[in-house]
Amino acid sequence: MSPLITILQAAMTYSKEEGYVGKVEFQVQDHKLPYEMTLYSKSGRDWSYGLHFLNESGSEEQILEVEDLLEDNDEWFDFLVDAAKSKLQS
Repeated sequence: MSPLITILQAAMTYSKEEGYVGKVEFQVQDHKLPYEMTLYSKSGRDWSYGLHFLNESGSEEQILEVEDLLEDNDEWFDFLVDAAKSKLQS
């Protein structure tokens, strides 16, 4: 079973020059520290991302677990992208 992800904060902007740029701050159930995922897409379809601890460094094992979750489960990745897209400022 996949862990529960709680969105703490999300944001996204769009410009012709930069494309879509967003971030999602989130907590994973049973993980000590929250994460931040930064997002980028020129077209809004294919997304590049970076995953970081939000405020301070934490367990490498836990961040690798989240990385695996996002790589292996499109639903969780799309959930985070959709959270950012829902805050798109036009």
